[in-house]
Amino acid sequence: MTSPATAAPAPAAAIPKPPAPPVRRLNGVQRVAALLLSLGRTSSQRLLRHFDQEEIRMITVSAAQLGTVASTELDKLAEDFIDQFSNGTTLFGSANEVEKMLEGVLPDEELADIMSDVHGNSNRSIWDRLTTVSETVFANYLLKEHPQTAALILTKIKPSAAAKVLSHVSADMRNQLVRRMLSIKAVVPEIMRDVEKTLHEDFMLNLSGTLEADSHARMADILNKMERDHMEDALENLNEIKPKTAELLKGLLFTFDDISNLNARTRMAIFDQIPADRIVLALKGTTAEFREVVLSSMTSRARRIAEHELAAGEPAAQRDVLEARSSITNLALEMAGRGEIELNPKQDEGAFFA
Repeated sequence: MTSPATAAPAPAAAIPKPPAPPVRRLNGVQRVAALLLSLGRTSSQRLLRHFDQEEIRMITVSAAQLGTVASTELDKLAEDFIDQFSNGTTLFGSANEVEKMLEGVLPDEELADIMSDVHGNSNRSIWDRLTTVSETVFANYLLKEHPQTAALILTKIKPSAAAKVLSHVSADMRNQLVRRMLSIKAVVPEIMRDVEKTLHEDFMLNLSGTLEADSHARMADILNKMERDHMEDALENLNEIKPKTAELLKGLLFTFDDISNLNARTRMAIFDQIPADRIVLALKGTTAEFREVVLSSMTSRARRIAEHELAAGEPAAQRDVLEARSSITNLALEMAGRGEIELNPKQDEGAFFA
């Protein structure tokens, strides 16, 4: 029998391992930023030279806000480097790290401009940063929220930004939001923090997608206002370099010819606001079928006037005809922007950093 003095010591209690941190799901630009930071300065600089300035700006903003990325996540991002990352290496993305990475890739002035955006964003509240979001994108976002939530958000952003957003919603919705904004009471801090967190995730963490969609929409708006031959030349040139971008822009464009694709109610809403003489001028040189589509969207009296003037066959300068057509399409785009009509543009859902 073993004496107590010679008894084997009891095994020490196993020290529990700390729970592994949850794996963070990175979006497209964050994945690009993490990979570039993990590759080191020399390799990342060679790759960055293949991006344009806007893409570099998007990557820079994302990298500066990246924070810690676990090695397990890096393993998923770069299987070719699994030997390097499997030893537990972690990565921390910061403004200083990404600035070092960009040195020598961009001219000093461009680098300073991008980094000023990065440092500025990190020190601004979510409400200040929301003013950088397109009012059209912001308005569409708020329309999906409960009106009371939308009203609360509008009371927190800058008045000038709120005014621009309100100009992009229908009159009924605008009036409802104004009434709700006037009756907003104090909100408990917990709820306010939840609102701010949601807005940060929806806009700031996914800012790259918002910026990209907004840049395409703005470019389409510019192209819509260009002369037809200039617009076609620009698209043709872009198609040779970036065919997917050109195709996306074509889906966002709305030309005078597209009026025939609108439903009757939408066409009537547009032509009800246009003088008959301008419609007549715009219809010069169009086919009989297209004329009938437009004429059927006019009131009986306006149609009789238009038909009489078209039958007279008075000549018109091509420049005046194009200006008349442009004014009609611009009106349609403005009405669509305010939510008064729906143009139903086709849009490619693909994105560069998918």
